[in-house]
Amino acid sequence: MICLTPSLALNLPLRIRSSLSPSSSSVQQQPTIIGSGELSSELYGSTPFTPIPTAKRVVLVRHGQSTWNAEGRIQGSSNFSVLTQKGEAQADTSKQMLVDDTFDVCFTSPLNRSKRTAEIIWGNRKEEMIPENDLREIDLYSFQGLLKHEGQEKFGPAFRQWQLDAPNFSIDGHYPVRELWARARSCWDKILSHQSQSVLVVAHNAVNQALIATAMGLGTEYFRILLQSNCGVTVLDFTPKSEGGSPHICLNRLNQTPNSPVADGSSAGRKTSKRIILVCHGSSQAKSPSARDQPLDMLGIIQSQKIAELLLDLKVSSIISSPKKASIETATYISRVQEAADCLGVDCMPRYVEIKQVLDLDVDDIFQQPENNADQVPSLELNKFEGSTISAIWDRSLKVWESVLEELSDESEAEKVVVVVGHPSVHIALMGHCLNLTKEWTSSFHLDQGSISLIDFPDGPTGRGVIRCINYTAHLGRWSIPITRQTAED
Repeated sequence: MICLTPSLALNLPLRIRSSLSPSSSSVQQQPTIIGSGELSSELYGSTPFTPIPTAKRVVLVRHGQSTWNAEGRIQGSSNFSVLTQKGEAQADTSKQMLVDDTFDVCFTSPLNRSKRTAEIIWGNRKEEMIPENDLREIDLYSFQGLLKHEGQEKFGPAFRQWQLDAPNFSIDGHYPVRELWARARSCWDKILSHQSQSVLVVAHNAVNQALIATAMGLGTEYFRILLQSNCGVTVLDFTPKSEGGSPHICLNRLNQTPNSPVADGSSAGRKTSKRIILVCHGSSQAKSPSARDQPLDMLGIIQSQKIAELLLDLKVSSIISSPKKASIETATYISRVQEAADCLGVDCMPRYVEIKQVLDLDVDDIFQQPENNADQVPSLELNKFEGSTISAIWDRSLKVWESVLEELSDESEAEKVVVVVGHPSVHIALMGHCLNLTKEWTSSFHLDQGSISLIDFPDGPTGRGVIRCINYTAHLGRWSIPITRQTAED
């Protein structure tokens, strides 16, 4: 298990960097335009949360596909659409994801599509379901009910601003995204004050994004960056601090979807042809972070085979791997299955994939520094290491991030999928660089061995990266990491 403090990064230019720490400020700063439609990376400094007496896990689920989703109609907080047959099936799949888990309470949006999704997932549980009006979808006023082309025709510049600069978009005298962020922050006070340890929240795409962002202290410029698919599951852990004050908040996973996260080539309805897939190598024979280079153990072999099978849905362009044995073995399984695409009936011809070893993906020497006492850390949680260790990983990962973007920029292929195989700590830092944060965020994210995280670039590698999923493990089958159970002691 890994829980880091990475800087997930919007793929805004690396020159734009926030000097704030997570949840460090009580003053809200409005994002500003710096040219070419790019937003500055100033963060909404979230008002600190009140202390909590015990650890709390909150599971966010977006509703299943609705009739207006299927029609391409702008829903907002309207209540005219209902779940489609596909939406009901998606909700049932999410129910199976969570069937073995115990929840103390369920908060749900009062809108029909979310309420029905919650009813399906909740099943025969006898615990309380609480409708919460602030969990309704974003209020879009005059946009609501329009097909997207109708919005373009009727509102012109305003609709374009909604598409390209949503945080500063205004309509009918309102700033919908700013209002949503304020409402989401208010929701957290109600959720965290409830006497419960495990909470299910069933709501909507935009409000779930706002809940994630406000929990972590991220501003409105992160709207549409942390993807929420229909019935996707996101997990946040709130842990009380010994000294009191606002709890530590960790994004355990993002958007564990009912279907494969790699099969759909679009992000928020936009076609994407450039992707980075971060693959955490499988379980190895190393028993501690400071152990020497070790090959995969039996579980790691199974995990690597499952990863390779999942990625067969994609045509992988290249694989960048740490030179360590566990990573190379994981990368080799992926490459071999790609090359067997023809005889597996997936492609008409073999896919030959080059594996490139990158020394900067190796961080073993950093963990082996004497001051780390890595052998005393039962599970690899970076917030238990010295600040110099986190800084060293962060700086080294920046070189990797730049080289991966360069690899992705190769125009010889119209569609480019780059797989990066390495240690979870490096991947957390890579996501941090993508989201344009700083190393102080590394303890705010979690990755498990054998997981994948997916970054899409709908505007190409010079544009903003959209995080499709983080710590996806459903492909591991019976060896997958439970979605809602605590994993620190597992």
